[in-house]
Amino acid sequence: MTALKDMPISFPGLFGDWEFNPDPVAIHIGHGIYWYGIILAVAMLAGLLLCMKQAKHYGLTEDNVMDLVLWSVPLCIVGARLYYVLFYLDLYRNEDGSLNWGNMIAVWDGGLAIYGAVIMGVLVAFFYTRHKKIKFGAMTDLAVMGLLLGQVIGRWANFINREAFGAETTLPWRMQLWDTPLTTIEVHPTFFYESLWNLVGLLLILFVISKGRRFDGENTWFYFLWYGLGRSWIEGLRTDSLYLFDWTIMGQPIRVSQALSIVMVIVAVCVLVYQIGFRKHAPDELLVNQVAAAKAAELAAQTAEEASSTEAACAQSAEELCAQTADEAEKEPEAAADDVQEEEQDHGSQN
Repeated sequence: MTALKDMPISFPGLFGDWEFNPDPVAIHIGHGIYWYGIILAVAMLAGLLLCMKQAKHYGLTEDNVMDLVLWSVPLCIVGARLYYVLFYLDLYRNEDGSLNWGNMIAVWDGGLAIYGAVIMGVLVAFFYTRHKKIKFGAMTDLAVMGLLLGQVIGRWANFINREAFGAETTLPWRMQLWDTPLTTIEVHPTFFYESLWNLVGLLLILFVISKGRRFDGENTWFYFLWYGLGRSWIEGLRTDSLYLFDWTIMGQPIRVSQALSIVMVIVAVCVLVYQIGFRKHAPDELLVNQVAAAKAAELAAQTAEEASSTEAACAQSAEELCAQTADEAEKEPEAAADDVQEEEQDHGSQN
């Protein structure tokens, strides 16, 4: 099921006859500058700023964040597109069955799969942290917060494009779209469901999970658990799901994102139960505490060195002062004798 991108959007159960008809193209220059791209750029920037602000709480620096972003952003876009094209390959074929490479790279028309971006992002983070000798879990704990914020904002690009919506419904918050110039459909606004779900997940990480982190990677596994739970039921409502080729279970086609979400939830639950319930974690295992301890040791060494230098300087000054005093003490009798001799000479002269 698809909707026309040049027809109005409305929410009749909430706002009556009010309609909103955004042009998917923000600026008509060349191929056009699309709202889809603008919103995704804003989402990436917001995620970057959040990560830079939170970096110090994970033992990382703003430079670590910038370095990772410079590599991950372009590669994640490639990963998101490859994932989407792979499972929708028939949409990118010509009439003779050959692949239409031009359409494959036309990301401005939509068609990015978040799981492709996540998979690519994990790979980039893995190789980056190995190269920089940074704890992988600490970096991903920070990254998932930026990712969640990006997803919260990025889903609104689907709203502008009239895509990623759900099946028909009569719920009060249903969204009305035009599937032909003469007919409308009223559907689940699944883009909004996912945006709101991710916002709640982000707030939970920021104000609950991260405050009591026991190991590097805890935020990450909570993200996989939370996002997997939400995506598994939201994906079941959508009408544009990617399917796992022509494979079926009990006669039903397999939705790729739904199946991946369920697997992700199961793995995340197992890891969290093991890490929290069966394994003891010391505070000094966290990278942020290791960095703080290293800085404290460095500061202590620096303070000790400065104290030693000051003590040596004081000792040297005292020694010099003592020597000077001794010299003056030795010179005082001589000066006194000279004065007496001068007085006697003066007295003799007077006589």
